[in-house]
Amino acid sequence: MPESPGLQPEETVHDEPTRPEASDAVVAETADTGWQRVSPKYVVVEVIGSIIGMLIFVGAALAAYFLLHWQWTIWLAIAIAVVSLIGIAFEPRRVRSIQYRLRADDLLFRRGIMFQRQVAVPYGRMQLVDITRGPVARALGLADLKFVTAAAASAVTVPGLPMAEADRLRDELVALAESRRAGL
Repeated sequence: MPESPGLQPEETVHDEPTRPEASDAVVAETADTGWQRVSPKYVVVEVIGSIIGMLIFVGAALAAYFLLHWQWTIWLAIAIAVVSLIGIAFEPRRVRSIQYRLRADDLLFRRGIMFQRQVAVPYGRMQLVDITRGPVARALGLADLKFVTAAAASAVTVPGLPMAEADRLRDELVALAESRRAGL
């Protein structure tokens, strides 16, 4: 059967709603570029820290069990071990969620899987850029970069950066902070 001319506009109308959705997805993808992730080696730092914490608490519960003969502490030790092992299983995903981005006027930082945190630190408000390295991070060549502003609640730490990247970012951010404060 030949198609009637009246059906073509309807088909066009049905096709149009799908086009904006596709273009919105493309716009959303391009708007979310420029984020830098921390080093994948940072997972090792987090896992070792979690294991040390688990061993301390499980050891304390087991010591109470053997020394004081408290039966409930064995169940506490088991619960702590299970919860810790579940937390360790999520460490790789949690580390992948840590990202930072340098923009024209500020540094953006985000982290979190379920409870997400995103902070913008204006360059002109930075008072201190600090590099810290724990023993495990130092062994892996990693460092944490901390930005302190006048407001204590706005301090941001970007963990798990390679040492060379942390040094480069510190120097760049100090220069940006000085130039922005001079313009105030």
